[in-house]
Amino acid sequence: MAAKATLRCYAELNDFLPRRHRQRDLIARFVPPVPVRHLIANAGVPPAAVELVLLNGVSVGFDARVEDGDRISIYPVFESFDVSGLLRVRGTPLRQVHFVADAHLGRLARYLRMLGFDTLFDNDFGDNELARLSREEGRILLTRDRGLLMRRGITHACYLPQLPPREQLVWVVERLQLTGLLRPFSRCTACNGDLVTAAVGDVVGSVPDGVLRRNKRFWRCRGCGRVYWKGSHYARMREFVARVRGGECGILTDE
Repeated sequence: MAAKATLRCYAELNDFLPRRHRQRDLIARFVPPVPVRHLIANAGVPPAAVELVLLNGVSVGFDARVEDGDRISIYPVFESFDVSGLLRVRGTPLRQVHFVADAHLGRLARYLRMLGFDTLFDNDFGDNELARLSREEGRILLTRDRGLLMRRGITHACYLPQLPPREQLVWVVERLQLTGLLRPFSRCTACNGDLVTAAVGDVVGSVPDGVLRRNKRFWRCRGCGRVYWKGSHYARMREFVARVRGGECGILTDE
């Protein structure tokens, strides 16, 4: 016998819905019993974008069975209220500050690395590889591909708004509440490797002579060997990081 349940999406989960269905109750028709995941996916919302599900006001997981007359409320990742006492819909938290970025997000990946976040990116990553890295390494998948988010094995993901890369960066930091976790200029923007202090003698031949004369402190990437120093662009980068952090900026010190 056919049954129906009421489904309500909150915040940016509405972006996955047709415009006429946003910010309103939806009627989902089904043959019980079915899991919550089934009705969420049928509505067009990727379960990977969902952080909290309330079934008749009670926090449940994706496998909870829906019956006739039930009401389902779904909230996105880190909705802006305290859900610490409720059941998250995945076994491990999404607050893993390791990312993998989809194609066309290369600039965003470099910005995240500049802030100190472990971020994998390669133009050659296909959907299967992106899904594998997200699943096996617990990385938050950053993408604008709704079809990719629908893959069942992906549980750590964030659907990005269509914004310029710098605005996407601010959106990610604010949406995932990462401000206190920033470690600016601690990671290579080119390859994602960690930066370590390098002696002046160790970088001779790797940087121009003029840079050697003007600078006494250098950092080298453990991965690709690229050398960094506080050049003319450093002040602009530090100012940008300060804006991202809301006025506070963690930088490489002179210790």
